[in-house]
Amino acid sequence: QVRLVESGGGLVQAGGSLRLSCTASARTFSTYAMAWFRQAPGNDREIVASIRWSGGHLYYADSVKGRFSISRGKAGNTVALQMNNLEPEDTAIYYCAAHLVGDSEYRVFGQGTQVTVSS
Repeated sequence: QVRLVESGGGLVQAGGSLRLSCTASARTFSTYAMAWFRQAPGNDREIVASIRWSGGHLYYADSVKGRFSISRGKAGNTVALQMNNLEPEDTAIYYCAAHLVGDSEYRVFGQGTQVTVSS
């Protein structure tokens, strides 16, 4: 079973940048796509960005287009989220997620990493 571990969260001022990283415990040869979700207090979890493992198709939520960038590592078991020009509204717990081949949705999530943007 794939386990995901996130790192890179923290506190940053508005306009600053953070880079989140996610490492999978196993080679992601059975992965259809990976994504970053976030959940702010009182809100539902929402998808922020995703990347298909084959072909590299990218998706970004409208709220982060032009500011966030998702990428996969060459080793095949890492995915990163570069976040620039951060806004207080980006404050949330960020989760790495995997959509495995054969599944109908994202079912594997990491433990999450806190991102706090001060105004």
